[in-house]
Amino acid sequence: MIKINKILIHSFNPQRFQIFSTMNLYQFSFQKYQYDYFVIGGGSGGQASAKEAASFGARVGLADFVKPSPQGSTWGLGGTCVNVGCVPKKMFHYASEFGDILEHQRNAGWEVPHNINHNWSTLVNKVQTYIKRLNGIYMDALKDKKVTYYNAFASLKDKNTIQLEDINGNKTEVTSKYILLALGGRPKYLDEIPNIRELAITSDDIFFQNTPPGKTLVVGASYVALECAGFLNGLGYDVTVLVRSKVLANFDQEFAQKVKLFMQKHGVKFIEGAVPTSIKLSEQGQDLKHVEYKNTQTGELVGQDHFKTVLIAVGRGAQTKGVNLEQVGVQLTKDGKIVCDDSDTTAIPNIFSVGDCVEGRLELTPTAIKAGRMLARRLFNNQKQLMQYHNVPTTIFTPLEFGTVGLSEEQAAKKYGKDNLNIWISTFKPMDWQYSVAKQDDRAICKLITVKNDNDKVIGLHYIGPQAAEVTQGFAVAIQMGANKEDFDNTVAIHPSYAEEFVLLRTPRL
Repeated sequence: MIKINKILIHSFNPQRFQIFSTMNLYQFSFQKYQYDYFVIGGGSGGQASAKEAASFGARVGLADFVKPSPQGSTWGLGGTCVNVGCVPKKMFHYASEFGDILEHQRNAGWEVPHNINHNWSTLVNKVQTYIKRLNGIYMDALKDKKVTYYNAFASLKDKNTIQLEDINGNKTEVTSKYILLALGGRPKYLDEIPNIRELAITSDDIFFQNTPPGKTLVVGASYVALECAGFLNGLGYDVTVLVRSKVLANFDQEFAQKVKLFMQKHGVKFIEGAVPTSIKLSEQGQDLKHVEYKNTQTGELVGQDHFKTVLIAVGRGAQTKGVNLEQVGVQLTKDGKIVCDDSDTTAIPNIFSVGDCVEGRLELTPTAIKAGRMLARRLFNNQKQLMQYHNVPTTIFTPLEFGTVGLSEEQAAKKYGKDNLNIWISTFKPMDWQYSVAKQDDRAICKLITVKNDNDKVIGLHYIGPQAAEVTQGFAVAIQMGANKEDFDNTVAIHPSYAEEFVLLRTPRL
């Protein structure tokens, strides 16, 4: 028994709790609730927050449940990123580039056979084996932090009570002082098209397909759509992308168009200003789908074709359905996203939310992880710092990779005025492309956007070319710290490198 400021705390277990301040002790509800912190969702943000809270001595529970996709795809602990997002996508992207590397090897003097085929099932098995290993690592990490794991669907009964239902329909209830909603998202469908859920797949399914996708139609022009189209084309499949309006709508449009043109040149077909109107099993058999599509402006039928695979990538929606959020007072938008303030607090003061399910947040794994950890520190370690969602770097892993941090040229012009901007551009040919016959006429490009009346402060950096993530990450630190153009000019270049172009820019675009 321990006595702190005349308050008795019974059965305190020093092996379970770390040494922490008296103020921290007051935060924990040792007897009133079963948990100090309960996390709904086992994705990147939820796990990170749960483990961080547990490291400060909080009693933490976490519930995770994966509803199978309409095609039956399901997966283990880890959420979108590890199972159907960042990890398999990057591994498929790597695999799609290896074919080009064979050509590079030949042109560099290596005697590589020409008739080499790709085995789809080998790739899928390798990726799934790696993912299952990560699932196990994540589960072990929760155990190490003494986070209690529930493989069950969680919904709210009231602001402190969570109902858990396992796969067999068994129900139980737990209570917690604080609740974190880290529900994540799942792909949207075009449900106005009959049978679309039965005949089409999404990014939730492509990495589990046992048979090669064959001729593929990708519906959508988001980064997910273009990444999938890119690696499928790189693996040797006939790919068409159906674009409703414009590609990569929320990114710098000059560079978005460059990415599209690169993909077109290297074999991906784009049909712009069109949407599908019907998807049916083809009379030709062979599990082909017959797809018709119309012009978005006139509504007229503009084309039809047969595809082995139809992949829908038209955005993602928050997984808030059935969690009983509005009934307990959590505010949702019309499309089901959770409304939070800058501290990640919902309309109910003890209920919080991070990640893809929150309105206005970037749907990126690193932002969810950082936000989840910072929330746990505020709740259980007396820290005050809030998550900042500006100047977040990201990369699109299309065949011509696209790294970006800060504002696009369109966003910068809207915020600062076009005449108050300097745009610095450099176009160059990466040295390793000298070995590629197919890329002899291709170029990498870098762009800096600076504000004239703010000492040419850098507010946007964009790069398309090899190793975009590696090029962008380091510059993100400089931009986060408020670097201006002179700071870039005063930095010595590493030669030869891709990134050196950013410190060699001398003349703004007129």
